[in-house]
Amino acid sequence: MKRILALTALALLLVASSALAQLGTTGPTATVGVTVNAEAALTIQTTALTLSQSGNNFSDYTGTTNFTYFIRTSKSGGHGSIVLEVTTDFSAGGGNSPSVANPPTASDYLYYSCTVPNPTSGTATPCTGPVNSSTTASTNVVTFGTDARSPKAGVSSSVTWGLSNDPLYQTGSYTATVTYTISAA
Repeated sequence: MKRILALTALALLLVASSALAQLGTTGPTATVGVTVNAEAALTIQTTALTLSQSGNNFSDYTGTTNFTYFIRTSKSGGHGSIVLEVTTDFSAGGGNSPSVANPPTASDYLYYSCTVPNPTSGTATPCTGPVNSSTTASTNVVTFGTDARSPKAGVSSSVTWGLSNDPLYQTGSYTATVTYTISAA
């Protein structure tokens, strides 16, 4: 009987030590990976802008479109840009209205200049204005170089618009649509 108790105690001790050993072991593992690619986004704060005149008679109409850009370009050979194009010209009747494609006078431009600060890392090269807008081609707002990275909150920037104030314009309200495009590689 003593021998059976000793064997039972030894068996319990082996089972207990085996259970304790399992508590201290590491279980299966998993690997988590991520590929961070070049990426860009743009938020336009001023979506409906009315140009206004201040100053002398027939001074240009002006106004500002504010936007925030978010950018990450590749650390080797990366680049990016923001461009804009007038995708819907000023709408009105007759040939004596503001027009980007067919202005009443050749010097009647819808033009802009850019205020675009550098991102946190890398560089931003804003347009050197004034730049005449176009209905047939994108025009530059800013270009980004290699390894450009903005903060998570983005970078506040702006485009300041001007429109020649030609006395030939007929009175009325006119609208145009400007489409902005951002890219990163």
